[in-house]
Amino acid sequence: MFASDMNPARDAGRVTTAGMVLFPIQFTWPHGGRSVFLSGSFNRWTELVPMSQVEGCPNVFQAVCAVPHGCHEYKFLVDGEWRHDERQPHRNGEYGIVNTFDTLPVPAEVPQNRISAVTLNQAMPRILEQDLQASCHRISVFLAAHTAYELLPESGKVVALDVDLPVKQAFHILSEQGIPTAPLWDFSKGKFVGVLSALDFILILRELGNHGSNLTEEELETHTISAWKEGKAYMNGQVDGHGRPISRHLIHAGPYDNLKDVALKLLQNGVATVPIIHSSSEDGLFPQLLHLASLSGILKFICRYFKHCSGSSPILQLPIYAIPLGTWVPRIGESSSRPFAMLRPTASLSSALNMLVQAQVSSIPIVDDNDSLLDIYCRSDITALAKGRAYTHNLNEMTVYQALQLGQDSNTPFETRSQRCQMCLRTDTLLKVMEQLANPGVRRLVIVEAGSNRVEGIVSLTDIFRFLLG
Repeated sequence: MFASDMNPARDAGRVTTAGMVLFPIQFTWPHGGRSVFLSGSFNRWTELVPMSQVEGCPNVFQAVCAVPHGCHEYKFLVDGEWRHDERQPHRNGEYGIVNTFDTLPVPAEVPQNRISAVTLNQAMPRILEQDLQASCHRISVFLAAHTAYELLPESGKVVALDVDLPVKQAFHILSEQGIPTAPLWDFSKGKFVGVLSALDFILILRELGNHGSNLTEEELETHTISAWKEGKAYMNGQVDGHGRPISRHLIHAGPYDNLKDVALKLLQNGVATVPIIHSSSEDGLFPQLLHLASLSGILKFICRYFKHCSGSSPILQLPIYAIPLGTWVPRIGESSSRPFAMLRPTASLSSALNMLVQAQVSSIPIVDDNDSLLDIYCRSDITALAKGRAYTHNLNEMTVYQALQLGQDSNTPFETRSQRCQMCLRTDTLLKVMEQLANPGVRRLVIVEAGSNRVEGIVSLTDIFRFLLG
């Protein structure tokens, strides 16, 4: 039934062709087993789809697959043995006795982002508004019952920067360490005072490119982080009545703050990470930097628990197009309150940096003339310019493609190419999307059309938490 060189990862993208409508179908194996897989004509018998055990029903296994319109055959691989479900419609086929089902065509008047399917097996169930709210509430309560201390790894390192470091040196440190942000330590004050992020470098380079700027490239050699932060406060008008810059309080969390509060702190302040700092006025010691909490780490914590009890939160099995999640490309005749940013690889790097700041997004899909995904440019990619002092070049003359090549050559451990340009389908379940986003270095998924890879939208870590926590 299977070719000897079967490679599911390679063949997964061949399930449909460009423009073909996919139906989210839930398959069920109710007859027990230790490991159960699914395969069928809808994936050309070239992929084994793992099925998950249903919480509270040890004999029942389920999986959701994106299936094109038509008649399909399928079988189950149970503990290494091919079987069919006698309770469902079945017939003799090319591969012995197989189960069968049909999908119904989609009426022309039904919007594609609200496709539903009826099958002889089991259609994707609808979810009521109260059930949706109950699922989100269950996850919210779970986060409120756990603390930031539980995010701490058994071992690892956290990089912090002295505020008196030159900006250029800090730029190179982040590039060499493969990290996008670092807490700032002020020795004179004996405390952590802020965070230096990739966005700071984008703003610095934009300032360098502005005529009449007080900050020249030569000054970048000696200009300290604290001086930049002070200058940034002036640029943003954050001064008191005497014209002095107003120092902002460091956004941080303690090890015993609950995870819901930590996640909300990240969302409300629009930051990627918050330092977890332990400080005690009783022992007179300096504050201890324990960890950098991120939405990715919190999401991984959620997935680790709810993966095995997803039945208690049915929303996790819904396809992402069926719930208000992510930013989508407007279709013809539709209006969008938020423009969807995309660029061609020939666009200048300066236009990409301007778009990141002005559109207040963390990434921009790079597409060809058919809007098919080629790559993605992220805020954190700015650190690749530290290689060979590329930031000294004219950013109007450097293309996005050339900038991405710098990142590809730098081989930083922070994000591999496979991590940075991850995709999903509109028919993928919320749980599947969450599990992908919980992987280290993955901050967003580009939603693409199956087969053509035409960009349909983006779903990010922030989107997930805004949806779950309201």
